[in-house]
Amino acid sequence: MQDNLFDNTEIAFKDKSIFDLYRGYFIFKIISFPRIVYISKFILSFKLFYPLTKLILKSTMLKQFCGGQNEDDCKEIINDLNARYVYSILDYSVEGLENEVSFDETVSRTINLIKLNTNNNFPFIVFKPTGIGRFDLYEKISSNTNLSEKENIEWSKVKSRYDAICNAALANNVSVLIDAEESWIQSSIDEIYENLILKYNSEKAIVYNTVQSYRIDRLEYIEKLYHSFSTSDVHIGIKLVRGAYMEKERERSKVFNYLDPIHKTKKDTDESFNNCMTFMFKNAQLFSVFIGSHNEESNYLALKLINKYNIIKDKVWFSQLYGMSDHITYNLSNQGFNVAKYLPFGPFKGVIPYLFRRAEENTAVEGQTSRELFLYAKEIKRRNHSKL
Repeated sequence: MQDNLFDNTEIAFKDKSIFDLYRGYFIFKIISFPRIVYISKFILSFKLFYPLTKLILKSTMLKQFCGGQNEDDCKEIINDLNARYVYSILDYSVEGLENEVSFDETVSRTINLIKLNTNNNFPFIVFKPTGIGRFDLYEKISSNTNLSEKENIEWSKVKSRYDAICNAALANNVSVLIDAEESWIQSSIDEIYENLILKYNSEKAIVYNTVQSYRIDRLEYIEKLYHSFSTSDVHIGIKLVRGAYMEKERERSKVFNYLDPIHKTKKDTDESFNNCMTFMFKNAQLFSVFIGSHNEESNYLALKLINKYNIIKDKVWFSQLYGMSDHITYNLSNQGFNVAKYLPFGPFKGVIPYLFRRAEENTAVEGQTSRELFLYAKEIKRRNHSKL
């Protein structure tokens, strides 16, 4: 596999018009300035300016990073992605309330999305554990706190919601991605996942747990899964990401005076990610790996490991967020790898926090925005030059 695979902008931006390219360049240029992102959030908090900011965001950020307000809005994008052999993972990016009605609504919506997989366009569905159960309840389980009778009943309902989603996924040939949460509630989710492995993952990995490699203990966790299930006839599905709660994790460890669970540097996190990935590829007879990464080096390493260990196609998936890292997504799909885009959708007010998280993450990750800008500029130049 060539080392410059992700430099091919002609393949990456094949479906984008010159207008789309200029718009993408403009958006990434704007969000390269953290102060502008902060000011935009501040302005949006004033109802007086809401109609104007809504109009601006809908024609820029929403177009770049979201599929629309509902499932029907996403259909055209889904078809466009599918035409390029890229699958869609619909992600309802609106946080619900912490009550039983909201939790059941999340399950119902998730199952309805699963049932959309009539043409195998939706190989995965994703949900947040705290979307179907109270944060405090997960925390109590994780800290081995005794539950009241009422809480035990509540916890049983939470576990039944996992089963409802996984049963629907199994029946519709869809795999389930269980999102990761904060470290102090993650062990309860890990425990649920390990029970789901035995229930659903005998034929293939139907259920995937998410591993955040910025945590210092996650390679150890993956090794523990290996030793726990190496003699069982199951498949361990792992979605590998870098992590999403760094500031919150560091702050809490200071407040409660315990060891910071996060790697100290990005370099350490990158090394952890690659080590976790390498271990799973070495043991691909047991692991199915979903690589959620915009990092070129990690994706190149994955390609080398797939070749080194002669790993079959169905054991590995690559994924990036919609509107980002198209140079990775489309060049991988062009080479025949399994690739999916996370396609968020939801009512405008609900997806606003998602849009600003994307903007803030791009400014925070060193080189992310500048790389996007370089690639958009390169393709614009190539298109203009080809007209001469």
